[in-house]
Amino acid sequence: MNINKLINKCQKNNREAQSELFHLYKDTLFALCLKYCKNYNEAEDNLHDSFITIFKKINQYNFKGSFEGWMKRITINNAIDKYKKTPISDTFISEDKIQDITIDTKTLNCSLDELLACIQELPDRYRLVFSLYELDEYSHKEIAEMLQISEGTSKSNLHRAKVILKTKIMSLNNGIKKIAINND
Repeated sequence: MNINKLINKCQKNNREAQSELFHLYKDTLFALCLKYCKNYNEAEDNLHDSFITIFKKINQYNFKGSFEGWMKRITINNAIDKYKKTPISDTFISEDKIQDITIDTKTLNCSLDELLACIQELPDRYRLVFSLYELDEYSHKEIAEMLQISEGTSKSNLHRAKVILKTKIMSLNNGIKKIAINND
């Protein structure tokens, strides 16, 4: 079925069309949820909540731009809204303690699942900033607005996320070659 016809039917609350739309996009949106959520169960919850929002707001879609992009934006916003509702419990890494981390990239050898698991283990804000910036190409200005933080905080959180990810990936492979900590 043509996607526009499917959307029109969904706008009329046609359950069969909603089911078809769900099955058509669930895998794509679930992969997106995994990038922004702590674990598989949280990603499933976010996917479910996102489809509820999509079906509630589908009448607002005006057939301009990508429908998939519209749904992805709703999915990301749902994950961010959940983040905003939870107290911040980020791990703080002092910038003066970590100036540079050097890793031998020849030893990087991890699967996509292992990398995703490392991303999911990041503290909430670090995970969101990393995913928004590195995986979905948002600017620090856009991230700052979405998360209600400063651009500098976004940049700092991205740096800290990368530091943690590099360390976790190297630990996975028992290949920590060199971690230089500069206390200048």
